Amino acid sequence: MHELSVVASFVETVEGLVREHKAKSATAIWIKVGPLSGVVPELLESAFDMYRKGTVVENARLVVEKTPLKALCRACRAETERADYSPACPACGSTDLELTGGTDLILERVELETD
Repeated sequence: MHELSVVASFVETVEGLVREHKAKSATAIWIKVGPLSGVVPELLESAFDMYRKGTVVENARLVVEKTPLKALCRACRAETERADYSPACPACGSTDLELTGGTDLILERVELETD
């Protein structure tokens, strides 16, 4: 489960933000995860629950937003969102596609508790 190392990296970043803003802790964290990010959102949430004890995110709410897979057809220029990867453009059938979204793994926003 490499999601644990992903969570460790996010928590390290949040710890830096807590120090930088002289906050007490983080109260919420928003993460964007695309279907081709290599991370399983449900495992990310489980890893967060296992890792957060004793850290600045111990009482934080984790919000995982799943981002869609997006592709641009180089033949007809149609942009499409898909639930899963399909090698052909739904508009013209071309297989000359460029992925434009879906590889996201982003720490989007952090809410901090301050005095």
